[in-house]
Amino acid sequence: MPADPANLPDRPPEMFDREAEWDALTRFAGDTRPGPALGVVTGRRRQGKSFLLEALTRATGGFYYDAQEMVEAESLRRLADRYAQYTGAPPPHWAHWQDALDALLALGESRPLPVVLDDFPHLVRQSPALPSVLHHTALRLGGEQSANRLRLLVSGPTTTVLHRLFHGPAPLHGMVRLELEVKPFGFRRAARFWGIEDPRLAVQVHTVVGGTPAYRRDYVCDDAPAGPGDFDAWVCRTALNPRVPLFWESRRLLEEETDHADRVLCHSVLAAIATGRTTRGEIAQALALGSMPGVSRALALLQDCGLLRPEPDAFRPGLNHYEITEPLPAFEHAIAWPNRSALEQEDTAMVWQRLRPLFDTALAAPHFARLCRRWALDHAAPATFGSRPDSATFGEDADVVLRGTVDGRPGVLLSVGLARWTEPMDTEDLDRLRQLLDRLAEQGEDISRVRPACYGAAGFGPGLRTAEAAGEVVLVDPERLYRGE
Repeated sequence: MPADPANLPDRPPEMFDREAEWDALTRFAGDTRPGPALGVVTGRRRQGKSFLLEALTRATGGFYYDAQEMVEAESLRRLADRYAQYTGAPPPHWAHWQDALDALLALGESRPLPVVLDDFPHLVRQSPALPSVLHHTALRLGGEQSANRLRLLVSGPTTTVLHRLFHGPAPLHGMVRLELEVKPFGFRRAARFWGIEDPRLAVQVHTVVGGTPAYRRDYVCDDAPAGPGDFDAWVCRTALNPRVPLFWESRRLLEEETDHADRVLCHSVLAAIATGRTTRGEIAQALALGSMPGVSRALALLQDCGLLRPEPDAFRPGLNHYEITEPLPAFEHAIAWPNRSALEQEDTAMVWQRLRPLFDTALAAPHFARLCRRWALDHAAPATFGSRPDSATFGEDADVVLRGTVDGRPGVLLSVGLARWTEPMDTEDLDRLRQLLDRLAEQGEDISRVRPACYGAAGFGPGLRTAEAAGEVVLVDPERLYRGE
């Protein structure tokens, strides 16, 4: 039978949030049904996968092994030492993965027991036959010893290695009983995690570090801005400080995921996107590349390692805009990377003062718009736009374009909005939206249900407030972004 909720271990008190992830893991680990089962835990790096899995094995008495980049023989020796520490027996000699898997699977003979192989892709790169060996071993034990209840959890970043193994016609696909993706904290949870009350400050910090939990504790030594007036100093003493791990993190992410031969082009592509060149053609033009194959290869590599994602244009079918998935690489490639020499030779505060306008226009403004799209999907009440949006996209003339299903019709245009970070908004912005809607209507778009929206971080003029009172426009400021619907 499935796990009894009353017998599941409590979430550790030091674990912030992650209630749903903890519940899924403990239910999988405590599942009493016979037969071995496989769980797959994925997610971008630094999101807390290892923290969750180590906590699970501590709470349940399970076994945890963190794979590293080494040759097969060394991995087996290190795994054998960890196994000996766990069982209290002398270290076994495992010449092949078959020996190791037989021993690990035998741990589940008496009760449901989680066994974790963290960073599983490292092991597959060392031993390409490992998935097949694991598959045949599990089938054998499941058929001959159906009482075996090992709960094997493999984890790793969301890469093509795991995708091929567990989301296609691979031998391990049919064994998977749990698929869990550990995502960055949403922007509201990230603000609570950092202890930030001021919503505008929360947007600024999120523009630098996003919702990656590791960055607060391990990468800035728990240094959070003391208040809105401390943001500039905080940037100087963390993201622009070579003595702090956060300063080097973006380069490590790229080095971990790409070969040296591709790294220079990937850096250049990220720099182009971070400064507003978001389509394939704009990127190629910015890099002065006459042909597209090099750009296409870099885009594919960055998507494979989870650093880039394509977003469809709101009004031009077939056109994609590329977004950097993590704010920190965008900050690195728009701010730190191009100004490395100045940061090394001049006073950091003075360099940042020169770069602050670029931060606002190239990073904070588009990131604020991105958070507004996320707010519309995750936090806006259905009544705000007449129906709950199914998608939130952007295009050349609009920052937040919402579509939803109305009366069984998908893709109905619900709202078109502008987002402004530094400029106050007033009736001229609403006029711009009305002109855009007139053009869309001329092109055949159904605008009968559209609610114009203005997303402003610098305030709204009296004309817009009057229009809001008359129901002519939806206004969203940082306060509503973080606390309203």
